[in-house]
Amino acid sequence: MQKIKCIIIEDEPLAVKILKDYIQQSTHLELMEVFRDAISAGIYLKQEKVDLMFLDIHLPILKGLEFLRTLTHPPIVIITTAYPEYALEGYELNVADFLMKPISYKRFTAAIHKAEKLIKADNYEALIGSAGTNAIYLNVNRRKVRILLNEILYVESKREYVQIITRTNEFISKIGTAELEGLLPPDKFRRIHRSFIISIDKINTYTKENVEIQGQLIPIGKHFRKDFLAYIAGFSTGSK
Repeated sequence: MQKIKCIIIEDEPLAVKILKDYIQQSTHLELMEVFRDAISAGIYLKQEKVDLMFLDIHLPILKGLEFLRTLTHPPIVIITTAYPEYALEGYELNVADFLMKPISYKRFTAAIHKAEKLIKADNYEALIGSAGTNAIYLNVNRRKVRILLNEILYVESKREYVQIITRTNEFISKIGTAELEGLLPPDKFRRIHRSFIISIDKINTYTKENVEIQGQLIPIGKHFRKDFLAYIAGFSTGSK
């Protein structure tokens, strides 16, 4: 599993130490930076991808919840504070959890479990939008972007990301190839290589080795070749 990238925004040294110790004990978490104020953290978030943010409420200059309201597309947030009266306000801002100081490791791990579910949903689940099965929504640059299925030419895997090539644009989204394949209608899209999913009706020409889509040659993997050629033969004769 890819590590969850997190930051701490906290001005109390003891609270920072506790959180750092807990994060170090969690092999699936990676601490990127620690900030004593929200202003510095905001600058960092504009430049770097962060999955999870531990956010104190009482910070110098700009308070934690005020800072959270300024973020258009914030990471998943776990609030840390000694003031329980802010819990309701925090949950209204869709935070993952609310940790009261002093924070126990048991409570920390429970909060992380909640955050992991939200991160997985945020990073790997595309949402079917108002267009029904005619479009999907994928995370692109921290935004949900609507992509029409009939515009997609092909998809190429880029390790933990995929590149979606459409008629007029290209999109990079952090989603596994298998996860995306499961969201695409199988009668319109086929995986022909470990790294490629194609739109069947966008094929211009094909051989046993590759397909051509708008001048782009896409290889057919040997483990996919037999099934694809059988499928495309049936598709072209109208039996699909």
